Amino acid sequence: MDAIKFVEEQLSQKNDLPAFRAGDNVAVSYRIVEGEKSRIQIFRGDVIQINGSGNTKTFTVRKMSNGVGVERIFPFGSPNIAGVEVLKRGKVRRAKLYYLRGLVGKKARIKERKFSK
Repeated sequence: MDAIKFVEEQLSQKNDLPAFRAGDNVAVSYRIVEGEKSRIQIFRGDVIQINGSGNTKTFTVRKMSNGVGVERIFPFGSPNIAGVEVLKRGKVRRAKLYYLRGLVGKKARIKERKFSK
């Protein structure tokens, strides 16, 4: 076994995150520590990309805040992630949605994926 993979397996934290992909609208509950106190802050937005593999896997969430686009990168293995809730499933045709950065208003919307059961 490769030494790097062995160390990554020993250090990895098992997070029970739901299955989501690029285009989905999620609410990430993130634990913020300020001095002695800690609180949970919710970051709602669209998943722009999922990057990496193994212990270095990350996902980027983008939201609009007062007309300004805000992106935040979350590591999958972070112990500060309290939970991820999938609000909507997006219907997109690519894995990296960088083109959303250049769109404003209704053009920046992502269609919802319909499920047939």
